Amino acid sequence: MSQTRFQCFDLARTVNQIALELNLKPRPIRRSIELLDSGNTIPFIARYRKEATHGLDEIELRAIEDLLERTRELAQRKTTILKTIQSSGQLTDELYDRVFECHDRQVLELLYLPFKPKRRTRATAARERGLQPLADLLLQQQRLDQDRQSILDHFVDSKNDVPDTRAALAGACDIVAETWSEDLDTRAELLVEAMGTGQIVSRVKRGKDGLGKKFEVYFDHRESVGRIPSHRFLGIKRGESEGVLNVSLSVDDQRILRRLKAKWVHQQAFEFRNELLATVEDCYRRLLFPAMQSAVMQELKIQSDDEATEVFAKNLRELLLAPPAGAKVTLGIDPGFRTGCKLAVVDETGKYLATDTIYPTPPKNDTIGASIKLHKMIQQFSVELIAIGNGSASRETDQFVSELIQKKNLSLSKVMVSESGASIYSASELAASEYPELDVTVRGAISIAHRLQDPLAELVKIDPKSIGVGQYQHDVNQVLLKKSLAREVESCVNSVGVDVNTASAPLLSHVAGIGPKLADQIVQHRDQKGRFERRQQFLQVAKLGAKAFEQSAAFLRIRAGKNRLDNSAVHPESYDIVEQMSQCLGVTSGQLIGNAALVERLKAADYVTDQAGLPTIHDILDELSKPGRDPRSQFRVAQFTEGIDHIEDLKQGMVLEGSVTNVTNFGAFVDLGVHQDGLVHISEMADEFVEQPGEIVSVGDVVRVKVLEVDIERKRIGLSLKQVTR
Repeated sequence: MSQTRFQCFDLARTVNQIALELNLKPRPIRRSIELLDSGNTIPFIARYRKEATHGLDEIELRAIEDLLERTRELAQRKTTILKTIQSSGQLTDELYDRVFECHDRQVLELLYLPFKPKRRTRATAARERGLQPLADLLLQQQRLDQDRQSILDHFVDSKNDVPDTRAALAGACDIVAETWSEDLDTRAELLVEAMGTGQIVSRVKRGKDGLGKKFEVYFDHRESVGRIPSHRFLGIKRGESEGVLNVSLSVDDQRILRRLKAKWVHQQAFEFRNELLATVEDCYRRLLFPAMQSAVMQELKIQSDDEATEVFAKNLRELLLAPPAGAKVTLGIDPGFRTGCKLAVVDETGKYLATDTIYPTPPKNDTIGASIKLHKMIQQFSVELIAIGNGSASRETDQFVSELIQKKNLSLSKVMVSESGASIYSASELAASEYPELDVTVRGAISIAHRLQDPLAELVKIDPKSIGVGQYQHDVNQVLLKKSLAREVESCVNSVGVDVNTASAPLLSHVAGIGPKLADQIVQHRDQKGRFERRQQFLQVAKLGAKAFEQSAAFLRIRAGKNRLDNSAVHPESYDIVEQMSQCLGVTSGQLIGNAALVERLKAADYVTDQAGLPTIHDILDELSKPGRDPRSQFRVAQFTEGIDHIEDLKQGMVLEGSVTNVTNFGAFVDLGVHQDGLVHISEMADEFVEQPGEIVSVGDVVRVKVLEVDIERKRIGLSLKQVTR
């Protein structure tokens, strides 16, 4: 059999499979694959190659990329399996066809199971002792020409460690059990049975009931495999990993055994019938059930990982695209009791200006000194915004700042800002390289100020897992999570665009076609040779070639540059089209950009070329009408209720304003300013049925909620959105 026959990846078949699965047409899928294989990024393809892909969006392109990667990995695995089976001399045309046509990784591994090099098993030992012929006789279940004793005596061999007939029969039954357990159809049937009717059972381990209060709801829990939600399964598995819970699969064993006995032991008069019936039970309990339980747990883990990753990615996107407060002088405050509040002022571009420490809260209670220092800093730097971290001492600090603003009649705003991940950033190598001479607490205050000015630019510096907007993010597939979150960050950064003359290297690294190394090169070039005035100057950056320029140029913006188009989403490859439009109207391109009235006079069809179709022309016209649009919404923050500073201040029935900090599959968490987020359970989202909380709220939303219950001891707050005007 030729080696070329083992090349299992076929592009045409793959395109058709993806088209069928995604309900898309094959041609744009094929062109998308060609573009991806040529090194094009998804943001670039989605925005600037719409003619080729028939306008596929980023979500569709990601799905194509994922299925393509999965298909190629499966093809590579098929090739490995076929070569392995061939080397053992067991590859038949029928087996080759079954492997080649397989589209499911789990089924593929089951096909390979009988031929897979095994660790030493009871069946392996029995075969080594010469008991395969006896096992074959048992599997055939044909009437015997000899009596039982005579047949078994033939296999007794003390030299081969078969001292008697009992040992011979036991060894042969081990071979039979393993043979049955490797039957593909049986394993598939059992998996379907377990997924459809099985239950996940969790019980507290003996002696652990006093150690795992957070898992007590799962101490004696039973739930259908087909209905258990991802967050609950991940919670149960965490309890298992922490040594608190025993987790298992429960199915109707007796029903399955009856079916297996009827399937495998089909000769009523066979001399070894009773032994075969016992072997069925051994096969099921020792081999099949553990394999079935493992497969179910694996399938649920994959499903839960996918759902949790999707929730995390959606929340991260909402947080990254939170409205920026804008280019205003901002004072960041990292609150604290014993160590005081660290202050840091940054200018409208985010540049660090000054720092100080005040002690307005216990144990020092130096409110007078703190007021003098804070007021002086506000006046000295003309502070317009104050960002207060929402961690320890935040409400006390917020109250102190409010009183100062009122007392001094200051015309500025204060905002409570999430600190999630700020401490991790402050101690990172990146923070140390940005502010090498500053203490980590000062870096934290700077980060808090930056988060208010531009959440996207600051949050890209932090590992997404540390931002705290997911569910069980440390329990899911980390490779999958990292890939999904990296995509989301890339999508957000490129949808907003980046000011190439002010952006940090971490922010630049997420621009399509750039990456960390080129980002560093751009910053070095900027530091050495000054600001960029034209997009064509990007090509002067070391190691930034034509391909990187093609992918990144339109996402990198130059404010107040030589060409106003350089501060727009119009790709440089289309500048000549804009010039043509300008000439047709008798104006310069500078006069056309931003003049919606002039743009309306242009007809898209007049500018279509072989390279630029109607979708591209329409995008150009939209961008010319409103160049450099920021897709993020208008800045708004929650107004926490004065006097409600701690969980003890909450009372049932209160209606309060808060900010959504996290959305999961079971509900949404809301910050009310009491150091403990409350939960709006999915059942309290609306009067009608809600399938996903994300349909109702998103991270960053300002909402009005009603307090349903307050459990001070367990630090739990139950909230409701029902009948509350948002």
